[in-house]
Amino acid sequence: MRWRSLRALLPVAALAATVVAAPEAVAAPQSSAAAAVTSGWNDYSCKPSAAHPRPVVLVHGTMENGSTNWWSFAPYLTSRGYCVFSFDYGRLPGVPVFYGLGPIEKSGEQLAAYVDKVLAATGASKVDMVGHSQGGMLPRYYTKFLGGADKVNAIVGIAPNSHGTTLSGIAKLMDIVPGIGPAARKMINATAPGLTDQVVGSPFMQKLNEGGDTLPGIRYTVIATKWDEVVTPYETQFLSGPNVRNVLLQDLCPVDISEHLAIGTIDRVAFHEAANALDPENAVPSDCSAMVRG
Repeated sequence: MRWRSLRALLPVAALAATVVAAPEAVAAPQSSAAAAVTSGWNDYSCKPSAAHPRPVVLVHGTMENGSTNWWSFAPYLTSRGYCVFSFDYGRLPGVPVFYGLGPIEKSGEQLAAYVDKVLAATGASKVDMVGHSQGGMLPRYYTKFLGGADKVNAIVGIAPNSHGTTLSGIAKLMDIVPGIGPAARKMINATAPGLTDQVVGSPFMQKLNEGGDTLPGIRYTVIATKWDEVVTPYETQFLSGPNVRNVLLQDLCPVDISEHLAIGTIDRVAFHEAANALDPENAVPSDCSAMVRG
């Protein structure tokens, strides 16, 4: 088995052990996203401009939070005049810092409540959403099942888990290894359902994608990297349907070697393409020069 595949599983195994051992009495930390106000985003007094009339809601990935996932991209957008907001979802009792681990259906409810909060604060009628990994998929659940279709203009998924992942084959391995595999899946499902919900073929994934990937009236953009070792195969990230733009990072910049984490946290080519998706009328083609631009 390749080291890259093993590396992808290590956080899952460590997290499962942490959840089992963590005492329920551990106090919940202050929302990580709350600290982001001092960095220029999560400013609820921000009013969208004529140039950027919709607030942007950033949706973090699994085992991330509203600050660590977006410490670079959120300022990238605020410097361009956007009202930008992020939040934490999917927290498990006794597990600080690492979010996106609770049942995804419950996380969708948290996203729905947060969108309403942003719309009320800004006075906008719709938001745009940018999400990484699980966060690139969660807006699709929200718009399809929780009444969000009329509140969302565009969804940009950076390395989104659109159709379930094999974790470079590890998810399949968990099912076929006698004793160990099924036991590991059962333990993780009991302690961190936000992980097993994302495995290819899970009941959640079947429900999400039944009847098609997209809804009318929403623009979709997917930005993927061929070096992704978490949402695998990377081609499963792409969506089918009208108003969809699927982008492979290496088609924009062949020398870009960002993998799953880097594409959502530091990759300026991906950032530039996401900004293009938010403002397609003023889009500038993305290429390797974005790596060194501010």
